[in-house]
Amino acid sequence: MKLLYFSAPWCGPCKMFGPVMDKLANEGLNIQKVNVDTDVELTAKYGIRSVPTVVKINDEGYAVSTFVGVKDANYVKEFYNG
Repeated sequence: MKLLYFSAPWCGPCKMFGPVMDKLANEGLNIQKVNVDTDVELTAKYGIRSVPTVVKINDEGYAVSTFVGVKDANYVKEFYNG
């Protein structure tokens, strides 16, 4: 299981949420940051229309679940483990 964290450097909410995702990645959650401005192919593959968006993918790369917006660390952990 992996979380794809779609964000952009110009996105205000992403600037608030980025440190939360960095902290969780440092705690061992498998999180890959994706810049929607530069990784257009991956952004299109998962149909991302707003940022920040987090997509949980399985080992085959298929989206299992998604949420949009800023959440707290506990929400993200539950999302990851749920």
